[in-house]
Amino acid sequence: MMKRTVKKASPKEDLAAKGKKVKTFSRLRGMRDVLFDEYKYWEVVNKKASDLAKTYGFKRVDTPIIEKMELFERASGKASDIITKEIYSFVDKNGEKVALRAEATPGLVRAYVEHGMSNLPQPVKMFWIGPAFRNDKPQAGRYRQFTQYNLEMFGEAGPVADAQLILVAFNFFRELQVDVQVQINSVGCKDCRKDYLDKLVKYYKDKSRSPKLCLECKKNLTKNPMRLLECKEEKCVTMRAEAPQLVDSLCDPCRDHFVKVLEYLDELGVNYNLEPFLVRGLEYYSRTVFEIWSLDDGSEARQAALGGGGRYDELVEYMGGRPTPACGFGIGLERTILKIKENNIALKEEAQMDVFIAQLGEGPRRRSMVLFEELRRAGFKVGQLFSKDSLKIQLEEATRMSVKFSLILGQKELSDGTILIRDMESGVQEIIDLNKVRVEMGKRLGKE
Repeated sequence: MMKRTVKKASPKEDLAAKGKKVKTFSRLRGMRDVLFDEYKYWEVVNKKASDLAKTYGFKRVDTPIIEKMELFERASGKASDIITKEIYSFVDKNGEKVALRAEATPGLVRAYVEHGMSNLPQPVKMFWIGPAFRNDKPQAGRYRQFTQYNLEMFGEAGPVADAQLILVAFNFFRELQVDVQVQINSVGCKDCRKDYLDKLVKYYKDKSRSPKLCLECKKNLTKNPMRLLECKEEKCVTMRAEAPQLVDSLCDPCRDHFVKVLEYLDELGVNYNLEPFLVRGLEYYSRTVFEIWSLDDGSEARQAALGGGGRYDELVEYMGGRPTPACGFGIGLERTILKIKENNIALKEEAQMDVFIAQLGEGPRRRSMVLFEELRRAGFKVGQLFSKDSLKIQLEEATRMSVKFSLILGQKELSDGTILIRDMESGVQEIIDLNKVRVEMGKRLGKE
């Protein structure tokens, strides 16, 4: 006696039978999906980033998404906004405090030190593209999971390294047809910065100014005075206008370095602006710092910088390596794509398909799939819709793809060892030998 198989209902069917609504899920706040229509922008931007990096001699690396929390605390400073407000950190199942990557540079420095790259010929030039995570306030072009493009150069102290990195960042946007300007400053070294900090604190502690500072700036005045220069509160921005400028306190070596960077940029035709209160928010920067601002963003540009970076000559040693000069930058790809869309920049059309294969019946479908592989390996761009049986639907897809020719294989053609070639513009059809399709298509498409 045959055993009867009873189909078990799925949990969803069980709930539906009981009249209960099945829960659906949505994205977490600040996260996003990249769907079909937008992915063409990602392909263009990723290719431009990769091609430029390789052109200038940078080699790609990847680092883990999760690192030890201490790595970011050491690099960014325990009092930085990244550590105190934004980083995603947790204790894992082994009891170790870890964090999702909040920025690329600390992990790249760790890789440089851990893998003994100081023993390689210097400079070591690496590029990286990947996701990072910050519990930031979501807004246009800013997400809690975001993608960055980073270039880092280790082992080169000269101003030519700063200038080349800035040039690559500038060319990245220029070649994507996004008009930008480089905002640049020097934050000096720890020696000349000490003199500047004394002047800055004295300026803000004046009794005519200190009471007017916002609460956050009052805190930073004692623990990190340079953060006052980044405050966006209107009253603090007004006070900043008369604050001492860091470039006036640079020591001779830092001033000479900065002047040479600017001379390189002048020679290269890079559009830049001296921004005396640009300091960047991270403690590890020294000497050159810069940001990339869109030229059509007006007064809000600083709040929506497309990228930025600078020199960090002491960070490698601070992270346990040998004393090593270094510099780098990071560019936000979501913001870049948003700017391309806002400016209605036309993307290069995808390469047109050469030929479409249509089939009628199970046997012709199997043979068509083999033919598809033969033509694809021969270098033809081939379209298909093997999941459909209707010839009409398949040829409509061929028309949508704007192919020049369609190949039609039915049961009669398969039995005869032939195939139909349809000229999609004129509608004229011809019968040819199935085994000579590749040669015939090569002649008609000029790919012999």
